[in-house]
Amino acid sequence: MKRVAWAVLTILLAGCGSGDAAAVLDMATTTSVRDSGLMEALLPRFSAQTGIEVRLLVVGSGAALRMGADGDVDVLLTHAPAGELELVEAGKLVDRRPFMRNHFVIAGPAEDPAGLAHAADARGAMRRLAAADALFVSRADDSGTHRREKAVLTEAGLDPGASWSNVIRTNAGMGASLQVAGERRAYIVADVGTFRAFRKRVELVALSNPDDPDLRNVYSVLRPNPEGRDLNVEGAQLLADFLTAPGTQHWIGEFGRDPDPLFVPLLLEGSSG
Repeated sequence: MKRVAWAVLTILLAGCGSGDAAAVLDMATTTSVRDSGLMEALLPRFSAQTGIEVRLLVVGSGAALRMGADGDVDVLLTHAPAGELELVEAGKLVDRRPFMRNHFVIAGPAEDPAGLAHAADARGAMRRLAAADALFVSRADDSGTHRREKAVLTEAGLDPGASWSNVIRTNAGMGASLQVAGERRAYIVADVGTFRAFRKRVELVALSNPDDPDLRNVYSVLRPNPEGRDLNVEGAQLLADFLTAPGTQHWIGEFGRDPDPLFVPLLLEGSSG
């Protein structure tokens, strides 16, 4: 039996209302795809096609991966490739399908007191933040974004815990953390989808290079290993098929275009992560 306490559950569509267990799919997903508006726009299309009600638990990628490994959800959508591959290799997760990407941004106030706009890459930007003891907001929640932040800090030769004195740790989702950064006029690492959804209200600007390979951000859909578990395997496979179908991939590529899309469909692009 799944052990998730669904007190923070978000239900996006009531499906066909059949009450059938097979018509309900429990999905752990990241705050970035919720805060960017993608899930609210995308999942009703899946439910209309299949009659399956998707119940979301919105958490960071680290928590979603743990829930998947424990068999607490039927399917998960995360953006932490190293952690995903580790659990696939351990046999805890199966059927990993990278299906879209975007990038992370290092954002901050337009006046840019730490001079990040002059940094050659994300590693250089982090070194500038540490050297300037700049105000910096970290999600500190083991999300995919926080994992990437720690990876870039490590690659820059810095403490992955962002240990300079002016670091604000929110232990919160992307949208909430962006709002803190905006209020404090601080720097932050964010996924571009949520950043673009929030940039007007937080009045921060992107200061990093979108083509920096250290800031590439790949999203995958995965399933827990179903052996010995009571899971909606068929529904999870249908959702994975839906997300990787050409029609959905095309729609993802058009979502939030301003003028560039918020997410790049990997299967139309012909690449993976």
